Amino acid sequence: MIGRMRERVVAACDGASKGNPGPAAWAWVVSDDAESPARWEAGPLGRATNNVAELTALERLLTATAPDVPLEIRMDSQYAMKAVTTWLPGWKRNGWKTSGGKPVANQELVVRIDELLDGRSVEFRYVPAHQVDGDPLNDFADRAASQAAVVQEPAGSDLGSPEPPPSPDTPKKSARPAGAKSARKSASSSSRTIKAKFPGRCLCGRAYAAGEPISKNAQGWGHPECSTGKVD
Repeated sequence: MIGRMRERVVAACDGASKGNPGPAAWAWVVSDDAESPARWEAGPLGRATNNVAELTALERLLTATAPDVPLEIRMDSQYAMKAVTTWLPGWKRNGWKTSGGKPVANQELVVRIDELLDGRSVEFRYVPAHQVDGDPLNDFADRAASQAAVVQEPAGSDLGSPEPPPSPDTPKKSARPAGAKSARKSASSSSRTIKAKFPGRCLCGRAYAAGEPISKNAQGWGHPECSTGKVD
């Protein structure tokens, strides 16, 4: 059991399914006081849907953390979050039926999660997935779940597993310095000349008429010679 003797635990969980349904897995990660990954676990599910993987990840995280410690859970699954924070009370009132009278999907997992949440202080926080500068804990859980789904083998800090590899779904940061990128963008935009659709005023102070050639400069559109800095 994780989380005893701490005022608050920050964690993330995620599920993955390669095909939806397809080879699936779950993963959770608990941070240290600096919100860096401290302990984690991932496990295979065989063939399952993404929703089953997401709910299983949440169930395993709640099982692995101490119920008497406040918990913040970061997730990128709108379905799993809404299932337990928005839809669950209505489902319970309806005898685990949807508003349309149909049985709740993945009911066994939802009921188990409801039991684990009973009497606990849990804050759910949605974080978008696969962002260049996204939440590091969610990214870690995403990578761990994806890796476990591919290899269909358990992994985790208690097993001495290496950190999961980067997700192919997350865009890579550009190695180009910001200055070089902006300079290239400025150069390319300054060479583009179009005909003005409407009259306007250039940064040089002179007006231009509709139909006159104009180019993009640092402050908007104006005379082509002004976009290169050659202002008379």
